[in-house]
Amino acid sequence: MKSYITTPIYYVNGSPHIGHAFTSIMADILKRNRQALGYELMLSTGVDEHGQKNQEAAQELGMPVEEYLDMRCAEFRDVFEKLGVEFDYFVRTSREGHKKAVAEMEQRIFDKGLIVKKQYTGTYCKGCEEFKKESDLTEDGQCPLHPTMQVEQTDETNYFLKMEPFREQLLKHIDDNSDFVQPESFRNELKKMLAEPLEDLCISRPKSRVTLGVELPFDTDFVTYVWFDALANYLTNIGWPEDGYQDWWAECEHMIGKDILKPHGVYWPLMLMAADLPLPKKLSVHSHWVGAGGVKMSKSIGNTVDPIEVMDKLGVDALRWYLARHMRADSDSQISVELIAQTYESELNNKLGNLLSRGAKFARKNFDGKLPVKGPLTAEDEALRQTVLDATAGMGEWIDLADIPARMQSIINAAAEMNNYFDKQAPWTLFKSEETKDRARDVVYVGLDCLRIVMEALQQVIPVSAGKALATLNVTDIARPWKPELDRLPGGSELDEIEPLFPRVQ
Repeated sequence: MKSYITTPIYYVNGSPHIGHAFTSIMADILKRNRQALGYELMLSTGVDEHGQKNQEAAQELGMPVEEYLDMRCAEFRDVFEKLGVEFDYFVRTSREGHKKAVAEMEQRIFDKGLIVKKQYTGTYCKGCEEFKKESDLTEDGQCPLHPTMQVEQTDETNYFLKMEPFREQLLKHIDDNSDFVQPESFRNELKKMLAEPLEDLCISRPKSRVTLGVELPFDTDFVTYVWFDALANYLTNIGWPEDGYQDWWAECEHMIGKDILKPHGVYWPLMLMAADLPLPKKLSVHSHWVGAGGVKMSKSIGNTVDPIEVMDKLGVDALRWYLARHMRADSDSQISVELIAQTYESELNNKLGNLLSRGAKFARKNFDGKLPVKGPLTAEDEALRQTVLDATAGMGEWIDLADIPARMQSIINAAAEMNNYFDKQAPWTLFKSEETKDRARDVVYVGLDCLRIVMEALQQVIPVSAGKALATLNVTDIARPWKPELDRLPGGSELDEIEPLFPRVQ
């Protein structure tokens, strides 16, 4: 069983930001989930090194283009590794193999008569690197995605892909495959984009204006439009056009933000149809992050969130947990360093970390430095155990992007119940009497075994912290495929010194 997950490849005209971190972390969570279920995984992420914006960014810094691209690529790769994103393939569109495959796709489509050369006069947005129709612009005549950037009037000759011949075929595919676009709200939005006849898509830029790109195989005076080039990476990563890519491609899921639904939901499927290639299995679409109070993030008002700053202050799992816990696929979500810190303290520290510290330290102090061995259980014990099994069951099943926050909500609710159980049972009081000392042992075992289940589940989300907790509990044998199972805590094993799992932030 295979699963191939892709993130968009990110423009390198600036440093990695919270949007890049979010998409790649969510893709990593899905990868870890499916690996836990026994799937063979491929996760690709990386950088888009072509296009006018990257070319101009290098010029602004006074750097040779190749040196600039190397610098930005290393920066993105380093950040993703720090975020715990276990990618299998890191994309660089400057690789010769990628460029050769892009040219192969263009030549195939050109040979079918679906790419034509013609004059274009109209509006161009440098931010999108796209030609715009009047209906694409705001009332003020600006691009809604780049309202502070002036659009330009352009008159130039380019090559265009005929898209209209495939529009009805794509609409039928969407209707016949209800999971092709998730959530449903974005599926409906995509269908609206396809409701009217499509204009031809400009797929080239003259070298007189843009030199950073894949040269057209049939006209060396032009380079490939950056989106055509970038989208093809999803196939070139797995070896297309050589044979052997098919099994991965049949299980391909694109993880994208809502702002790039059109390129992925319209341009890319129609490119594939024009090249007689099958479509990806799914587009998983998410909304965006906004600042506290719902205010759009902006450097000028100082409400942006730097993932490096968060990791330096709180650790990588504080960021991963917040993004997984509070994301919403079909609506924008609020984020700030303060909100992340509050969630870290109230949930990770006070609930999960506190239970590990209390339970493990009590066991180490009172049971000869060992984890207790379970005895007879009560109805209260069994009720908690069932709560934890129910709360973590979803992590033993296939997770889609939109499922993630509900799964996290269930787990943190269970963690609250585990702490309530520990407070109510009060093993420190039970241990004082010979008559109830054994009961203290059972309470500690139940609490820590339930915590073990939770931490096994959270290896898919906060792997560093979950791994530390399981090491503290001497848990080394985790079954695959994973599902929540009781009584797998290694009772009787030695406990080392207990370190805080989520230290308080000063």
